Amino acid sequence: MNVITPLSPSVLPTGVRSRFIQDVNGITFHVLEAGFESPGRQLVLLLHGFPELAYSWRKVMAPLAAAGYHVIAPDVRGYGRSGGTEVKHSDDMRPFGTLNKISDMLALVSALGYQSVVGVFGHDQGSPLAGWCALTRPDVFKSVIMMSSPFRGAPEPWPFNTVNVPAPSRQPSRIHEDLTLLKPPRKYYMNYYTLPEANDNMWHAKQGLHAFLRAYYHMKSADWVANKPFPLTALIASEWEKLPRYYVMDLAKGMAESVAPEMPSEKEIAQCKWLPDQELKVYSEEYGRHGFQGGLQGYRIGGLDKELRIFAGRTIDVPSLFIGGQSDWGVYQTPGGLEYLEQTLTTQFKGTVLVEGAGHWVQQEQPEQVSKIFIEFLAGTLAH
Repeated sequence: MNVITPLSPSVLPTGVRSRFIQDVNGITFHVLEAGFESPGRQLVLLLHGFPELAYSWRKVMAPLAAAGYHVIAPDVRGYGRSGGTEVKHSDDMRPFGTLNKISDMLALVSALGYQSVVGVFGHDQGSPLAGWCALTRPDVFKSVIMMSSPFRGAPEPWPFNTVNVPAPSRQPSRIHEDLTLLKPPRKYYMNYYTLPEANDNMWHAKQGLHAFLRAYYHMKSADWVANKPFPLTALIASEWEKLPRYYVMDLAKGMAESVAPEMPSEKEIAQCKWLPDQELKVYSEEYGRHGFQGGLQGYRIGGLDKELRIFAGRTIDVPSLFIGGQSDWGVYQTPGGLEYLEQTLTTQFKGTVLVEGAGHWVQQEQPEQVSKIFIEFLAGTLAH
């Protein structure tokens, strides 16, 4: 059995270290850390998305540390060098449910010797996790930034007063069936990611894992000129049809085939400053060991997460912010989602910032701008 070691300092910025924290809610967590030299600093927790790693925060960690914070970015359960990566599609889903992932973060914060976190910032799949942390434990998570994927909050409450007034019948959405009737027929990527074949399709992509990740990251970035997002009017197939193939895929294709036609040229790769090939290699080597199933579990927890209905009606009552890239379709893929976050779900919303020159990977594509937003948000939070 190969012994997993920390990431080599050669792939990390100055001032950022890799280490393991043992016995955290039943697993070992691999974390990147900055600002650890000085005790007594306030803690900032950074939660990555899919298919990413703690490494996705590498460019913003040193600036946050320079501003006076202790910064922790874990490989979330199922990712990278943390526990839960050697998981099969048929394995028990309960460790990957949202309540257990909230427990992961609470246990990690406690293991580090903190009673609270000044800010929990989450991107993509980490955005709802950060939102859930702030919604369920505002005493611990004192502020939240959600990035690229608007958090939708708790499930709807139970039907009210049905003893006296019968609940109206509700027709289930037909959007996924309707997608298959489009020409050409399509399917939603989150549904695809729940299937047993999704992991193998990407892990053992015909073009190779490294090339798959290059095309995937490129196609969802501001470098792909076709990314010109706009709000959709309704959650119906004719609107979702407008989304790129990495969100609403051709029915007969896997994700590897969906992004392959947009593989950037050697010249474009050489010119990619935000993700040079040696940095992409960190991702391809990490995912090369165990594949993507640990991360894909996060798309499969809908049934398990019905237990979150106990939080129905709860709002996020700590200072909150949303950040996206101006070229990021993720901001708009759920019609009305951003407006719900801004107007209903949060009670101390400080604004939406769409970063110029960024697509989905906003903190990697424009780290200087994002670092500035983080630091100004934290300063404003602490001032009150």
